[in-house]
Amino acid sequence: MRTWLVATLLCMAVALYAFQALPRCTSVDPDTAKVGDVVSVKGENLDKKNSADLYLTDGSKDTKAAISEQSETEIKFKVPQIKPGRYHLAILTANKASIIEQPVVLTIE
Repeated sequence: MRTWLVATLLCMAVALYAFQALPRCTSVDPDTAKVGDVVSVKGENLDKKNSADLYLTDGSKDTKAAISEQSETEIKFKVPQIKPGRYHLAILTANKASIIEQPVVLTIE
């Protein structure tokens, strides 16, 4: 009886860990910026317990952006020194297990 209880609790703990909240971006404002501008990203699960770092990616190179403010629903960051173009945002999860490319695009002039 005890073995089943321990096994059930262990399975539940593993399931909860596996389905942790993943960061998700829904919008970026402004959607066009220059190097040094501050940009706001809105979404969910964007706080420090779910998101470690923010990157701009062109599909081949990821450039880390300096986060200035971070909450559950918003990240503000400064556009890093990067060449002009269209970039997707990518978030490194807090446990550093994966980088999740987001469905929002920022254009750098």
